Amino acid sequence: MTEFVLCINDGGYRASLIVGKVYRRLADVEAESLNLVRVVDEDASESEGYLYPASLFVPIELPEQAKQALLGSTARDG
Repeated sequence: MTEFVLCINDGGYRASLIVGKVYRRLADVEAESLNLVRVVDEDASESEGYLYPASLFVPIELPEQAKQALLGSTARDG
């Protein structure tokens, strides 16, 4: 499972999802078995994220610096 997904369709959730934006994906085996993905969306007030159809996203791999920036990490490598 990748840590991040790219939104490719807002699925009508215009207030919660932005097409072309990278979202943090949270582990949820049960949701995945139902073709759902748990992400921290635009609301961000719910640290456990929200469930959306997996078809709205594609998994992506990011360079370490990008991951740190998206996770709010202040750690710096070299």
